[in-house]
Amino acid sequence: MGENVEDYKLIFEKEGVYLHINAKRSIQETSIPGFIRIVERAGQPALEWSPLEDDGRSAPAVLYSKKDGEGGEEDTNFDPGYEPDWAVISTVKKDREHAPMKDSGQWAFSLPLSELYSLRRARFSLGRNFMVLTSRGGHPLPPLHFHRGGTRELLRALHRYIVLDQSPVDGRLFLVYPRDSSSADFGPSFDKLHILDDGSDIVTRFIHDPYATTFGGFSKVTNFFRAALRPPDAAVSRSGQNPGLPSQPDDEPGFELITCGVELGPRPEVTRGRALVQWEEFLDSEGRVNDPEKVKDLVFRGGIAPNLRKEVWKFLLGFYPWKSTSKEREEILRVKTDEYFRMKVQWKSVSEEQEMRNSLLRGYRSLIERDVNRTDRNNTFFSGNDNPGLTLLHDVLMTYCMYNFDLGYVQGMSDLLAPILFVTQNEVESFWCLTGFMDLVHQNFEESQEAMKQQLLQLSILLKALDPELCDFLDSQDSGSLCFCFRWLLIWFKREFSFEDILTLWEVLWTRLPCDNFHLLIACSILESQRGELIGSDHDFNTILKHINELTMKLDLQTVLLDAEAIYRQLVGCKDLPRQVKQVLGLCGPPSPAEESSDSQSSESERLLGQAEGGAASSHVPSYP
Repeated sequence: MGENVEDYKLIFEKEGVYLHINAKRSIQETSIPGFIRIVERAGQPALEWSPLEDDGRSAPAVLYSKKDGEGGEEDTNFDPGYEPDWAVISTVKKDREHAPMKDSGQWAFSLPLSELYSLRRARFSLGRNFMVLTSRGGHPLPPLHFHRGGTRELLRALHRYIVLDQSPVDGRLFLVYPRDSSSADFGPSFDKLHILDDGSDIVTRFIHDPYATTFGGFSKVTNFFRAALRPPDAAVSRSGQNPGLPSQPDDEPGFELITCGVELGPRPEVTRGRALVQWEEFLDSEGRVNDPEKVKDLVFRGGIAPNLRKEVWKFLLGFYPWKSTSKEREEILRVKTDEYFRMKVQWKSVSEEQEMRNSLLRGYRSLIERDVNRTDRNNTFFSGNDNPGLTLLHDVLMTYCMYNFDLGYVQGMSDLLAPILFVTQNEVESFWCLTGFMDLVHQNFEESQEAMKQQLLQLSILLKALDPELCDFLDSQDSGSLCFCFRWLLIWFKREFSFEDILTLWEVLWTRLPCDNFHLLIACSILESQRGELIGSDHDFNTILKHINELTMKLDLQTVLLDAEAIYRQLVGCKDLPRQVKQVLGLCGPPSPAEESSDSQSSESERLLGQAEGGAASSHVPSYP
């Protein structure tokens, strides 16, 4: 480089950062692997990128003018591959009085941080996330893709020199200000970076028909999510120097690359207990359950012995109240039996001619008949043709359509009923246990899919706090939305574990211990168990999806439960746990309007980054009931 060693200091370096000379074309043709560095030259910090090796490309030097219109020779060979969003750019000029930027003779660049105007997260037609740097001359550098993650580490290193402020006209654009002696009190350092709201908008776009897609073959799932993650065709054009322009929809939510985890402390060791094997000892002389919380705790710790499930599940799922007597339960069963068969008669008595004029009922029946014929057919209770278990499965689901006609039947509900019917082996009891289960998860199946978006967002919040490095990697591979967890959350891992394991897992989750969202901690446990396979690998969006899909029947339930409880205790034990995480865990309610307004003035990101001057609040994320 020619500098005096004393004048050169390497602050940060990351390999595997690809520079794309045309983001619209194929990655293989236009991507150059290299290093991103932060260096100090004679005490002046600069951001640099250089290729991994000189591959003999004849690309022109990348030089940018400090100001538009100061003359200079046009270089029309550089095609950034996208429409710049806020700067009026059509060409790159070699300025006669350009900013002090290094000319490597190739695509390498060196940009003094004093000349860095903005950072932008963008996604082009390839579907990958890119970071676009723009100089104060109004010219973007070629997009950078962090193939193996590392964006958070880069931004943490930059944080010592610069302050980022979210643009008022573009939620994906972050303006750069120098960090000097007055920066400690400069509000916009990181407090306006809505780093934890990634997922909801993305999920809105990729989930059009999640049920059919999620339960279909892997190739269908892959193609579906890949297509859904493409950006809108229409290019967006704004001028960041004109704050009066109307705000545009924020298709790519927050610059969440800045998120990192808090110091959680060591993860405690936990142990599982024995299954609940004694039931009568918890009943008083009239049949009431003396200590429901003790029963739930035992179930959470070790599950339920198979011979007791038929009875205890009816309490866990609300068919019987915990304080009901034996006589009261007899009356409940009589009333509920009558009610069930009244509803069953409603659809049984519909003639073929009537059904021809009722497309909704006809559609429900068609879906149910199709799903019943492929639900748990390896289980002896549902195997073979003309199996009475299949008839019961069909009849209970059809009756549920009469019970909840607004929701009706949605693919996946047969997966929820099958284990219940297997355990109770009773049509009426299985129906009312299903309604209790659906009371917990019915929002998963609603057409708006708001609950699924919410849970994916909440899962992202938890994982960001637990393992920011894993989140960074997933985001770099277009998997930060955690869309591959959709099926897990929709039917509570029904397809991921063996039938027997699901009986245990569900009864643990039905206790609602240690929190209502324990199923999200189960998902975190599984994802963390795969971090070694994912991070540092050559996985991309498709292969990540394929890898997660292939975990089916390969997970050890007891290990997953142990890790999930340990994660909960680790989070609860953290004194500086972000408010969003507390809300997901049910440790606090949503903030009041006054608290929300106050929170917006402080910087949770600063605190997450370990900076002493950071704030302590965050943007509001409503908890999932």
